[in-house]
Amino acid sequence: MIHPSAVISPKAKLADGVSVGPFSVITDNAVIGANTKIGSHCVVDGYTTIGKNCEIFTGAVVGSRPQDLKFKGEKVVLEIGDNNIIREYCTLNPGTAEGGGKTMMGNDNLLMAYSHIAHDCRVGSGCVLANNATLAGHVSIEDRAVIGGLVAIHQFVRIGMLAIIGGCSKVVQDIPPFSTCDGHPARVYGLNLIGLRRKGISHDSIKKIDQAFKVIFNSGLSPKHALVRVEKEIEKTEEVIYLINFVKSSERGLTRSAVKHRESAG
Repeated sequence: MIHPSAVISPKAKLADGVSVGPFSVITDNAVIGANTKIGSHCVVDGYTTIGKNCEIFTGAVVGSRPQDLKFKGEKVVLEIGDNNIIREYCTLNPGTAEGGGKTMMGNDNLLMAYSHIAHDCRVGSGCVLANNATLAGHVSIEDRAVIGGLVAIHQFVRIGMLAIIGGCSKVVQDIPPFSTCDGHPARVYGLNLIGLRRKGISHDSIKKIDQAFKVIFNSGLSPKHALVRVEKEIEKTEEVIYLINFVKSSERGLTRSAVKHRESAG
């Protein structure tokens, strides 16, 4: 299961069923879960924990020091959950002391080739990052989000659950949950209907989300005033409550609509 050309520290902890391909390097503080497969020419470095049943493909570099000039060698970690697929030449960095010292990724994610997850990011479960998707530091991606190829996401941006972002987009503000976004900079075009249906969200709930979206993004109202109207006029399903809380908690500001306002702000 371990190729003879692989270099594995005797201090590293590899569970049963781990395989390591030719010329890969695993350093002292790595912890790798059961049945995870490490391909050829990979590096698992730093205080990195990888869950079970993951697949890491050729040339991926997992856990190397954060690309932050403020990093001075502090003990920082990278935690990767179960059943993740990390394709060729992806790079994942641990956290920084300033950001809490931890980068985290959940379960069942697909990172396509050359994707990058920078320091202090939080990636949920069931997400897809297409080729060359790039996350700057402190980015948060919630469950089942889809990030298109060559998308660049600014530091401290939050991507909501079940959002989908078109390829080559420039993301500089928070992307609302359940949305379809695209552009340079990215703008909201509507709901991610396919994602909502795949998740099993009912037709009635999708209708309520759509009503809330129209008020928040297409009414011409400020987010603050739009939320007042949403809370007053629209039934508060679980998804609508989630959307309201996301908008309220946005610190970087919300990505706005690509659609012209259908109502005046007055």
